[in-house]
Amino acid sequence: MWRHSRQLEADVQRWQEAGWVTPDGAKAIAEELRAQTPAFRLPAVLAILGAVLLGFAAMSFVAANWQEMPKIARLGLLGAALWGFYGLAGWLFSRNLEAFAHAAILGGVGIFGAAIMLIAQMYHIEGRPPDAVLLWCAGAVLAGILLRSNPSLVLAMLLAGLWSGWETSITEHVHWPFLIAWALISLGFVWHKWHPGMHVSALAISIFVVLLGYLLNEGHAHGLVLIIGLAVATVGILITTLHAIPALIEPARTSFGYAIAVSYAALFALQFIEDPTTNTLIATAVGTLALLIGAIILALRTDNRGALWVAYTAFSIEVMGLYFKSVGTLLGSSVFFLTAGIVVIALAYVAYRLHLSAQVQGRA
Repeated sequence: MWRHSRQLEADVQRWQEAGWVTPDGAKAIAEELRAQTPAFRLPAVLAILGAVLLGFAAMSFVAANWQEMPKIARLGLLGAALWGFYGLAGWLFSRNLEAFAHAAILGGVGIFGAAIMLIAQMYHIEGRPPDAVLLWCAGAVLAGILLRSNPSLVLAMLLAGLWSGWETSITEHVHWPFLIAWALISLGFVWHKWHPGMHVSALAISIFVVLLGYLLNEGHAHGLVLIIGLAVATVGILITTLHAIPALIEPARTSFGYAIAVSYAALFALQFIEDPTTNTLIATAVGTLALLIGAIILALRTDNRGALWVAYTAFSIEVMGLYFKSVGTLLGSSVFFLTAGIVVIALAYVAYRLHLSAQVQGRA
């Protein structure tokens, strides 16, 4: 919402300068945007950070005095702290202090995680340690969905990643059940219609896909990761350009940027982590630069700033990586960068001519 409001404010200012919107109309639109934009961004962030610190303080205090307390007192303290946080959240919601209410819910989820670990210690419950993280994640998901708390869903996604990573480190295999947890949490974001949650889900699944390249086929499955990334990017381009399903345009724009990141992660591994031959390295490098330049052009045409910065960053990493990959033994550093520069300039000229042709056709 905040990013959309900033873009709309800039558009309104431009429309006013062009004479399309009157000053009074621009003022009314700005007031409406301010009324619709959440007002407590910084307090919300500070409240959530404070809840995290309170959770750690509670865990440290209980752990320090745990052995001196009778069991009934331990259970009572944990239960009181847990429901105290949730009760405080309900009171804050009733006072229309949503940011602080979400912080209280997050504090309750933190106490729930501490309770799992401390009760397991108290009753000498043994099992797989990742299962405790999974139970904590389930509690965070329930709190996030039942209480409509997006910060709790974000914590649940982090816990799902911790659970999956722990399981992967134990088994040294792909932990496919992560996809179930990821899907459930993502559905929670969709149900809440929370746009930042889309980025949380996209980032989590992107990391999972990239790791497939290091876990499948004895760590040499980066080609599969590249195929997945390019396929998602292609679908995102089609949805964005064809406007066939308006509801999917924004998710497609978001997924395009992450798909480019996944694709480049695979290409980076193929060039700099694997041990390619000289000819394979040159061919892959040329293809990578062409892909990134194409992504930059598409991002500019569709005004996709997130994808644009991803492509720019990847392009910079690629150039520096090629430089440190002993390009001098291939063509000579100066010759390589001269050739790359000429190719980029040529592509820029082609893009400019296409832009002029589109303008002429639009006028016709």
